[in-house]
Amino acid sequence: MNDPRNKHPLQKLMDNPWLLLVLGVIIPFLSYTIWGWVELTLVKPAPLP
Repeated sequence: MNDPRNKHPLQKLMDNPWLLLVLGVIIPFLSYTIWGWVELTLVKPAPLP
């Protein structure tokens, strides 16, 4: 039942704490960076007084 050769691929991913740590840092970093760049491209220039 607990044979490591028969583990589901998702279970193998969840058993690796270092991979989860790296994904937990990289995914939010990339998503917020992309979101920020999109927001910067959509902002209209402010008129000067």
